[in-house]
Amino acid sequence: MFSNLLVCLDFLRPHIVGWLSNAAARLAWSHRVVAHSSRLLCDRLVTTSRSCVRVCVRCASVDVLGRVGDNLPNTIATPKYTTNCARRLKSSAFLSLGDRKTRIPRNLLRLSVSPMAATPRSEAADADASANSSSSLQFGTPQALEHIRKLTDVGAMTRLLHECIAYQRALDLELETVLSQRSDLDRQLSNLHKSADILEIVKVDSSYMLSNVSSTSALADQVSAKVRHLDLAQSRVQGTLLRIDAIVDRSSCLDGVHKSLLAEDFESAASYIQTFLQIDSKFRDSSAADQREQLLSYKKQLEGIARKRLSAAVDQRDHPTILRFIGLFKPLGLEEEGLQVYVSYLKKVISTRSRMEFEQLVELMEQPNNSSPVNFVACLTNLFKDIVLAIEENDEILRNLCGEDGIVYAICELQEECDSRGSNILKKFMEHRKLAKLTSDINSYKINLLSVGVEGPDPREIELYLEEILSLTQLGEDYTEHMVSKIKSLSSVNPELAPQATKAFRSGSFSRVSQETTGYYVILEGFFMVENVRKAIQIDEHVLDSLTTSMVDDVFYVLQSCCRRAISTSNISSVIAILSSAVSLLGGEYSEALQQKMREPNLGAKLFLGGVGVQKTGTEIATALNNMDVSAEYALKLRHEIEEQCLEVFPTPADRERIKSCLTELNETSNSFKKALNVGMEQLVSSVTPRIRPILDSVATISYELSEAEYADNEVNDPWVQRLLHAVGTNVAWLQPLMTSTNYDTFMHLIIDFIVKRLEVIMMQKRFSQLGGLQLDRDVRTMVSHFSGMTQRTVRDKFSRLTQMATILNLEKVSEILDFWGENSGPMTWRLTPAEVRRVLGLRVDFKPEAIAALKL
Repeated sequence: MFSNLLVCLDFLRPHIVGWLSNAAARLAWSHRVVAHSSRLLCDRLVTTSRSCVRVCVRCASVDVLGRVGDNLPNTIATPKYTTNCARRLKSSAFLSLGDRKTRIPRNLLRLSVSPMAATPRSEAADADASANSSSSLQFGTPQALEHIRKLTDVGAMTRLLHECIAYQRALDLELETVLSQRSDLDRQLSNLHKSADILEIVKVDSSYMLSNVSSTSALADQVSAKVRHLDLAQSRVQGTLLRIDAIVDRSSCLDGVHKSLLAEDFESAASYIQTFLQIDSKFRDSSAADQREQLLSYKKQLEGIARKRLSAAVDQRDHPTILRFIGLFKPLGLEEEGLQVYVSYLKKVISTRSRMEFEQLVELMEQPNNSSPVNFVACLTNLFKDIVLAIEENDEILRNLCGEDGIVYAICELQEECDSRGSNILKKFMEHRKLAKLTSDINSYKINLLSVGVEGPDPREIELYLEEILSLTQLGEDYTEHMVSKIKSLSSVNPELAPQATKAFRSGSFSRVSQETTGYYVILEGFFMVENVRKAIQIDEHVLDSLTTSMVDDVFYVLQSCCRRAISTSNISSVIAILSSAVSLLGGEYSEALQQKMREPNLGAKLFLGGVGVQKTGTEIATALNNMDVSAEYALKLRHEIEEQCLEVFPTPADRERIKSCLTELNETSNSFKKALNVGMEQLVSSVTPRIRPILDSVATISYELSEAEYADNEVNDPWVQRLLHAVGTNVAWLQPLMTSTNYDTFMHLIIDFIVKRLEVIMMQKRFSQLGGLQLDRDVRTMVSHFSGMTQRTVRDKFSRLTQMATILNLEKVSEILDFWGENSGPMTWRLTPAEVRRVLGLRVDFKPEAIAALKL
């Protein structure tokens, strides 16, 4: 590329220099021609008008001074201004248009002749003017000069003079532009001169290379032409050889078919026929018509033999023979017929085995004293197993016949057998278990629930039926999912065939009967759940070494089992129905059973009557509260477990949203248990606080206006705190081993709330000295330390108001409160309002009200 560039530059260098010289010469010549044309026009104007005129160099206007010969000179020496420039110029130069040697200035832009100087025009002049005005001349050409010499009209001359001057100015500008580039071009040419030596070397090398490449190219063209000629000849020879081979192969195929049919080697005969048809489709030859007719007759003969032998093998259930003759259908071009025959054979085999098992099942049902269980699950399992194995084991045969479309066709055909036989099994199961009568009895039992002597079905028997229904339902769902996933895994299936096959599984007769069975399941499961929950409530008893009664674990176990079973059906309607029943049970009968003990009259009074009954009553109350606490926790656990299982079984957003909406009610049930627990706790606290109130009331009689001696005596002999803590321990601490940790902490905090609120009221009514403030601080710290050991949750926030009151009462002076208030409070959060702070400061006997009122809080 570099060598080519140097060659081009060397070649262009003289051309560039010549072009610049020619351009300058042409522009100079054009300038001279235009100037000559201008002078010629002026001469023609003077000659034609016979007027002496003066032209303003500034504005190019013309004044006519008079006729030539009227004692007027051709050139006016005296400077005169034309009318147009008189007001603007101080001086101007006038030229006589008759002076050929006068130079026309560059700033002459327009030429106007005064109307008073114009002479009458002749008709010829008018014609010239009209002719000339229609087009402009190409200045600088001989034709323009010739045209100017022929002009006779002053106006046309004036116009052409104006155009000529404008053209001259354009040429000047163009010439200046071209000349302005001369320095750059000279500099570039000098740079090119420096590379001249290199260019010469490159030129020689390039010439040598060009000669080599040219010779090589010529040789390559000759060789490639010969190769193309040989390739064409070879391709024609190959085509001829293929046709010769086709003729030979046709004859060989005919002989092979004939011999194979005589020897009953049907596989070879089918292969020969397939080969002949392939050759014939590739090389259509009219001369082979006789061979084609003969082969078609052999083909028809073989088709008849294959159909006849295959039909006999199907009747005899001769599987090896069936496989042998099914293999002949594809070479003969009868793939679809072979697929239909083979799938029909598979249906017959499955139908026969399923019918035999079903008949054995019916015989067992009809035996009067049969101790053997009737196993409907095994019967349905064998049906599904036969269908699945028929597809899996014959996958290669089906693919060879019609590809993956053949597999889908077989699945759809065998599904018809499943719909027929599977539906019969489910119907016979419902008939044998008398599910219709059983559900009718359950509905009657619900209606007559309050009637005396009415008993419903045995829940233990119902549970066996539920497990059996669940097994049958799961079998059907697993089979359907397997076959649908099998269809979806096929990649080259007809797009219209796969949706039809999937729809056949979801809307077939087996699916409808399965849904009917699921309907019975919902009724039976709901009855089983309700009866077992009621039974758990009835047999509720205290469990040794347990803080709750048996009812809690039993009820939630039943609910968990029923919900799991419902989810296993993979039926969203069943799950929603069972969940709704479970929520209704928890919020209804079970909630009433939880609160029944706490609703007994005078329950709190029995705690302090004395005797053995106190411990029993305390245990019953604590257990009832524990049941509520654990039930609220179990409800949330049940919700989370069901939600996790449903996410695995139900992937669609719509189903998940329905389940989520139903599970939200379990949260509400848990909250209702917590509310009932709070009511029970407040009831228990109200029965304990009367035992503590007298000690708190005695605090009102104790003075906090202490001297140093009294403060020291209180340090040895505590006036009330220890008595209060002893009373709390006596009346509360014994319940700790009977309660759950959560309940006991809640109970203790309610007691503390009562104590703190009562103390705040009492302390706000007292007067304090500074030592009294120190005494209050010590009392509060003692209570905080003691109660912190009695509960796992912090109690400091409960005493925060009393602590802040003690802090205020310990101040040396009123203004010290500002060191702890507002921006100076640091990490401490004030629980007292500004008004309460002023009130507490007012409790100090030595603080002046004026100083307190002056505080800006």
